Amino acid sequence: MPKIKTNRSAAKRFRKTGTGKYVFSKSHASHILTSKSPKRKRRLRMEQTIKTSDMKELRRLLPNG
Repeated sequence: MPKIKTNRSAAKRFRKTGTGKYVFSKSHASHILTSKSPKRKRRLRMEQTIKTSDMKELRRLLPNG
C-alpha cells in the first residue's frame, strides 16, 4: 500500500492547532501597505480559523496533520 502524500502548498498555508482546528494567515499583508488603513492592517495580522465546510477538503490535503 503506497503512502499518502501531503499537499505541500496546503502545508505551507495551514497549520493544525492543539484542539484540531486549522488556522491560516490572511493575504494582502506583505506590500503596498501605505494605501491600507491601520484598522485593515491590524486585522490582516490576525490568524483565521478554517470554516467547518472546508474541513473535509483540508483533511484530505493534509492527511498527516
